[in-house]
Order: sequence, then C-alpha cells, then structure tokens
Amino acid sequence: MENCNNFDKDNSLSDLKTIPIYQVDAFTCGPFTGNPAAVCILTEPVTGETMQKIAMENNLSETAFITRGKDEWLIRWFTPVEEVDLCGHATLASAFVVLNILEPHSEEVIFRSRVMGLLTVRKRGDLLELDFPFDHAVKCELPAFISESLGAAPVESWLGRSDYMLIYKSESDILQMKPDFRKLAQTKSRGVIVTAPGDTVDFVSRFFCPQIGIDEDPVTGSAHTTLTPYWSVRLGKLLLKARQLSARGGYLECTLHGDRTLISGRALLYLKGEIINN
Repeated sequence: MENCNNFDKDNSLSDLKTIPIYQVDAFTCGPFTGNPAAVCILTEPVTGETMQKIAMENNLSETAFITRGKDEWLIRWFTPVEEVDLCGHATLASAFVVLNILEPHSEEVIFRSRVMGLLTVRKRGDLLELDFPFDHAVKCELPAFISESLGAAPVESWLGRSDYMLIYKSESDILQMKPDFRKLAQTKSRGVIVTAPGDTVDFVSRFFCPQIGIDEDPVTGSAHTTLTPYWSVRLGKLLLKARQLSARGGYLECTLHGDRTLISGRALLYLKGEIINN
C-alpha cells in the first residue's frame, strides 16, 4: 500500500485556492438524460497536469476548464485520460454556466480554444446554440477489425477530422449494436460514430471512443460537426433534428450554415460545489 505520509507532498492542489465546479447535463431531454459535464471556473493559472488529475477524479466523459478573458473565455477540455481538441457537450455546459449564472444578462458567450479557435454559443429561446466549424469527411476503407468489433458492416465508411463515421440502414441497427470495446480500442482515431436515418427524427447516432477512456459517450456535440454535413446533403435540408441513442439519450437540432455547424440543445444544472484545497 502507498505510504499515506506522503499525501501532503503529492497533493497537486496544495497551492491552489478553492475552485468552483458545476455539473451540467447537456443536450438533455429532461432530468438524468443528456451528457453530464463538469465545468471548473479558474481564477488563477493551473497546470495541464492538474487539470488532467481533476478530470480523472471527476470521472465524467469531459471536464471543461474556463478562464475569463477580456472579451471572451478561454476553454480547455479533458476526458479522464487525455485533453481533447474539441468537445461540444462540455462547451454547451460551460455556456450554460456563463449565461445563466456568471453573466445572466448576456445573450452569447465566446470561447477561445487552443486548437479550434473561437467558438460562439448563443441563447435561442430555451435552447443554447453552438457555432462550430463543420467537419469535411471523406469516404474511406474501413479496417476490418472495426466492423468485427461492432458486429455489423456499415453501408458506407467515412473519415473526418478525428472520427470514423459509419452509415447503417436503420435506427434498429444502431440500437441493437453491442460493440466489443476492447477490440474497438485499437482504432487509430478519437472515436467511431455510427449513424442511420431516424424513425421520428432525421437521423440517429451513437459514439464509441474506448481509446480515450470512454466506451460510449452519452451525447457528442462535436460528432455532429461530421454528421450534419453528411445528412444535410443526403436529406436535402439544412435544419435537422437528431437523437443520440445512448442509455441516457440526448436531443439536438443541427443546422448547416456555410462552413459552420450550428448545434442546439438544452442544458440542466445537476449540482454545484467547490474543489477544496486540502
């Protein structure tokens, strides 16, 4: 057993003040649905190593860290095992905290990310609308082990900026899928999107990413930057309604707007608290 006498020496938060933290369900259809994200409000510099440890401790699919700038907020996103370039649901959760708690009279918030540049989120009635760059996917040959791990070969295979997108015939194909996550973790991409026409919405999807520490993400906003251009062209419409068919489930409205993807959803505050300086 590790020597607990070294606890104080190893505590990476020992020089930090208390950090406000909120947990928000993003792209929710109601309580206990959507994708939960933690949002940490930083008022002083924190190392990436410490952010990663906090995200691991939170053990949610994403933890966002936001810092107030002059006219914008700086944002970074971490899974329990690594930092990612873009996260939609944690951006939606961060915007909910800013626009409903920190700056309740504002109608929009601008986040500056390290890789994806400026990301704007606006109030749209009872929805929050993300303004993200769209992802131009290309058709590709799919490694055989991916189809094997999913138990069914797709009709089409595409590769986007960071994910495979696999097209299936029906919503039932997506619902019935039982991936072999151990085998799927060999994938050399961030994740695998599986999608099909929806029975009551324009399209449905699921998102698997065991290689970054999340077997199945409940609702994945960033995946819809890849999904939206594809389904917009295929269905011949700009405004699309979508559901992600995870166990928690989520609802999104997506609009292709030039080279941008507008992704809208609802959010609910689940809890708020503080990370304590022990």
